[in-house]
Amino acid sequence: MRIALAQGGLDQGSDWLMDVSHPESEKFGQHWSAKDVAQAFAPSDETVKSVKAWLMSSGIAADRIKQSQSMGWLQFDATVDEAEELLQTKYHVWEHTSGQPHVACDEYKLPTHLKEHVDFVTPTVHFDAKIKTRNADNTSIKKRDTKIPLGNPSSGSLPKLGQWLGGKNNLIKQLEQCDTQITPNCLRALYEFPPNFYAAPGNSLGIVEYTPQAYVPADLDLFFANFSTRQVGDRPILDSIDGGVVQSQVMSFNYNGESDLDLEYAMALVYPQKVTLYQVGDLVEGASFNNFLDALDASYCGGDELDQDAVYPDPYPGGYKGPENCGGFAATKVISTSYAYNEYDLTPAYERRQCNEYLKLGLQGTSVLYSSGDYGVAGNGGQCIAPGAPPPGVGPSNVTYTNGTSGRFNPSFPGTCPYITSVGATQVKPGTNIIKALATHTQPEEACETVIYSGGGFSNVFPLPSYQAAAVKKWFRNYPPPYGADRFNNSQQTRGFPDISANGANYVVAVDGEFALVFGTSASTPTLGSIFTLINEARLTAGKKSIGFVNPTAYAHPEVFNDITQGGNQGCGTPGFQSAPGWDPVTGLGTPNFPKLLKLYLSLP
Repeated sequence: MRIALAQGGLDQGSDWLMDVSHPESEKFGQHWSAKDVAQAFAPSDETVKSVKAWLMSSGIAADRIKQSQSMGWLQFDATVDEAEELLQTKYHVWEHTSGQPHVACDEYKLPTHLKEHVDFVTPTVHFDAKIKTRNADNTSIKKRDTKIPLGNPSSGSLPKLGQWLGGKNNLIKQLEQCDTQITPNCLRALYEFPPNFYAAPGNSLGIVEYTPQAYVPADLDLFFANFSTRQVGDRPILDSIDGGVVQSQVMSFNYNGESDLDLEYAMALVYPQKVTLYQVGDLVEGASFNNFLDALDASYCGGDELDQDAVYPDPYPGGYKGPENCGGFAATKVISTSYAYNEYDLTPAYERRQCNEYLKLGLQGTSVLYSSGDYGVAGNGGQCIAPGAPPPGVGPSNVTYTNGTSGRFNPSFPGTCPYITSVGATQVKPGTNIIKALATHTQPEEACETVIYSGGGFSNVFPLPSYQAAAVKKWFRNYPPPYGADRFNNSQQTRGFPDISANGANYVVAVDGEFALVFGTSASTPTLGSIFTLINEARLTAGKKSIGFVNPTAYAHPEVFNDITQGGNQGCGTPGFQSAPGWDPVTGLGTPNFPKLLKLYLSLP
């Protein structure tokens, strides 16, 4: 049994983050050390004493209770009968993705006086279908559908293949053709940033990949030979987490498309800055966002959930037998992740605890970017929440989701966490010559409506952050959507996403020895991360600190973005939301304008 103790400082955490992230703050850029963060958020002595006293009064002897090295967890072994009495619940036998049975319950109770001291207890509430109630007569297990790991080809958050282009003779040669294919120079033209020639020490761009997704070295060289000849032979810095391996056993677009896309563009756009590849998870279990965060923050370790996060050492044949990576890896100044869950798939307690980790990274000066999704207002794979569905994180997906033609909108996570920057997708308007459009100050882009639709909407878990409140309320006031509470959280009190967008359509990517056109917020996210890395380079060279958490500055200065006012993000049998002047839940504040961003950030302390 593991009890997640309430962290200290969370009631002040958002204010602390705004202190170092808001452009009008005197403390802008004065980021915290990892030690400062760990001390500020450690559970209070009162919390530890209160929970231990309850356990001991319930018959769990003091010598059975251990506090984790990170201080955030109390751990003890208990019989099922003890656990059921302690939590006033009934446990059932469930089945893990691996086929291994384990125990969990539908609900549990804690004494009222512990509410402020405990985040959650594990193992308790399970995210998938219950199999059989545990009883003396029947302990059999039946097969069922299981959760799909992040790196799995059918996870729904990977990029989408438009078409194969074949050899280099089919690639565009002129920027006038960027409406049909996107190359690094198309992005430089759209967002007005030049090729890079410098490298500030310590300014690597972090790209996170989840095994079995893997890049192919020969694909990098094929791409560089055509678009960045200086880089042939260049490779990312590999940070292998929990047995993370760049596998070459299975090769196809579904296994190489994501990593090839992310690394080819990130490396080309920031060169000669280095790119750090965080490869997370072994080939057997894969990994989750929590596994990655554990490796950055030892104080977060100890709370992984058996049914949601990979457990290391991996007990299965061929798995990684080393210890779980608990701290020891450094966070880069910008971290770009092109994977996501549906917010509805996870419990709010699990999401809030993870979201607070992104707050801590922001305090330390790291910009955390997540793709907003590729299915408009629907979730991964086009899933929409069924009417009358059970609470988030409970019940099998065939009960909670419709076939995608109806139902409630299904926002993504971590996109709805208020401490990350959620990245949507645009496309060049078909038939548009971007050179002529830019020369005449005509917006050449619209929300992406080819192959994918920019993920966007409103959280069902996280409240509306102060930095975003005016923009969201203005959108509701000026462009009220034609849907009611039966479709989405229209309370005007919850977090809206995405925050910013970038092009996500027709990317030319070398995959398995050929060129392909690739689509997705999987493309826009590393592109925006690259631009922020170039801004950091300029700030660091000028003796300033990294830009850190981007959102407060972005919403305070919407003029540094190219407003996108056309296109929608259909889903769930509706046209979705529509782009509009100012922030909107399709493309956020718009796309980056590098010269304006650079001028703004160099003017800040």
